Amino acid sequence: MSGHSKWHTIKHKKGALDAKRGKITTRISKEITVAARIGGGDVAANARLRKAIADAKAENIPNDTIDRAIKRGTGEIEGAVIEEITYEGYGPNGVAVMVQTTTDNRNRTVSELRHLFSKNGGNLGENGCVRFMFDHLGVIVLDKEASSEDELMELVLSAGADDLRDEGDVWEIRTDPASFEAVYEAVKAANLTPISAEVTMVPQTLVKLEGKEAQAMLKFYDALDDHDDVQKVSANFDVDESEYDA
Repeated sequence: MSGHSKWHTIKHKKGALDAKRGKITTRISKEITVAARIGGGDVAANARLRKAIADAKAENIPNDTIDRAIKRGTGEIEGAVIEEITYEGYGPNGVAVMVQTTTDNRNRTVSELRHLFSKNGGNLGENGCVRFMFDHLGVIVLDKEASSEDELMELVLSAGADDLRDEGDVWEIRTDPASFEAVYEAVKAANLTPISAEVTMVPQTLVKLEGKEAQAMLKFYDALDDHDDVQKVSANFDVDESEYDA
């Protein structure tokens, strides 16, 4: 299974998302604000905002919180300006890492991320140092029992997907970012509930880690994921599922 699918699937199974409810609310609220700032507050005309609001409703985030986040983005209510910045670097054992952040203080964020990289045996690099190792893709992950391969293949390819991958106990649908919303809506219209669905950076190749090396990378990944300004982490490592229980 690809590292991307594996990470989301295992976190889902272990209920890790439920343990971080406050973090989820903050993360989605920031995404709504950034989406509204970049594309405007008209939900019908802003696909990114529609997806962010759908994510918020799936997590039972109150409508008032959603509305405030939109208005902060459009400037209708005052608040700190939130920027979207992606940082790149290397984790332990040379793993390539991309960190997408939303922050109201870029100096604080880069300082804290540099410390996390250094503390965990890595280093924060310059823009472009690892980006060439990743593809910008829409990725939708479904439980294997949600649909048969033939039915799902017909559904997603007709909606504009590029590929359907068998990743063990899940299906992984890959799309061009421009086609992501259409495929995502087709999946929902078929009454299928994704484990995860996002436009993200997907590694082209993976570095296999075991034992102490795997544990060091998982610790680092968790530390980044827990940071208040971090929205997404992409990294080109792969570990066996047993490493998550070690």
